[in-house]
Amino acid sequence: MLIVETSQDLATCLSLRRTVFIEEQNVPEAEEIDGKDAEAVHILARQGKTPVGCARVIGFGTTAKIGRVCVLPEFRGKAVGVAILDACHDAARATGATRVILGAQTQAVSFYERLGYAAYGDVFDDAGIPHRMMERGL
Repeated sequence: MLIVETSQDLATCLSLRRTVFIEEQNVPEAEEIDGKDAEAVHILARQGKTPVGCARVIGFGTTAKIGRVCVLPEFRGKAVGVAILDACHDAARATGATRVILGAQTQAVSFYERLGYAAYGDVFDDAGIPHRMMERGL
């Protein structure tokens, strides 16, 4: 059973992010650990007791930024990302946000579009990976 909830377990989220971003995608550790985790609400997905994905939400008034969305490779394509984003939207609403933004890896743009996001702006480089900014109303 998939469980997705707000979590204080930052160490587990950082471990998942290390696996996906630093080890799998070769993101430099100095870019992945950016000093913004203390101000974020963290979302953690577990399959039973096994952590399988996470994300964070940082509120900025009526806009919240979702970031560091990751799912372990063996759990991709199983709606874990959808459940994580649903929980992120709930967390963003709880901060008073009426809009969410995120920087999506270009290979994931269609995933976010299926969840109601629209891309804006030009493609940009983030840690050597092409991204697009995306937004969605809440």
